[in-house]
Amino acid sequence: MTELDYIAAIRDNASALVDAAERAGLDAQVPSCPDWVVADLLEHIGTVHRWATACCDRSPSDPFMPSKDAGIEVPVDHGARPAWVREGAGLLADRLAAGSPDDPCWTWAPPQTIGFWRRRQAHETAMHRVDAQLAAGAAEPIDAALAADAIDEQMSLLPNQPWAPEPITGAGETIHLHCTDIEGEWLVRLAPSGLEVERVHAKGDVAARGTASDLLAWQLGRGSLDRLEVFGDEALLMRWREIATF
Repeated sequence: MTELDYIAAIRDNASALVDAAERAGLDAQVPSCPDWVVADLLEHIGTVHRWATACCDRSPSDPFMPSKDAGIEVPVDHGARPAWVREGAGLLADRLAAGSPDDPCWTWAPPQTIGFWRRRQAHETAMHRVDAQLAAGAAEPIDAALAADAIDEQMSLLPNQPWAPEPITGAGETIHLHCTDIEGEWLVRLAPSGLEVERVHAKGDVAARGTASDLLAWQLGRGSLDRLEVFGDEALLMRWREIATF
């Protein structure tokens, strides 16, 4: 994948997220997260940023620490949350920039390095920026290289979710995903032994083609299938979306 500046992506998308939140209003509904208003979205991303910052200073062998045990104080006053999110994003970006990507730390999936958090939080922040912009009326696409990298990251994280009730399996069904605006293709196989992913051009039982941003947004429940070209078993594609969304 293209080399990316994840830290710049965190800073830029966090700033755009807060700007959109302020335009939308803190009580506005978030269409892509129906249980949330904008104040809830800010609570989530501000907490996640601070939790990830704390994880950077923990050992790979440390036990899982839920965010509620990290001493994070969420502003009760919703009006204070935009500034609180800006502050937390800056603290995270500064901490990630202070270390090498290869520095060891606690993570919930491999690799157990600072590099994991650089990549994960860049994509987390970009997608929640989309959420905030949808609440404000319309979302800008995610940068194509960043979106393709997010899909690639997603493929590696899906088999490693510590909260997943059971492994991702199937009877050998295949899904082909193809970016049309940047290099990026994946053949996903739902094998009896678990999820298998190849980064190849190959025919699947169903294929979806679109821009990297549209493919990513659709997989994560933020976009319409109408923006993609679909060939083959659409029911299988919808099943894949249920599997892939996290």
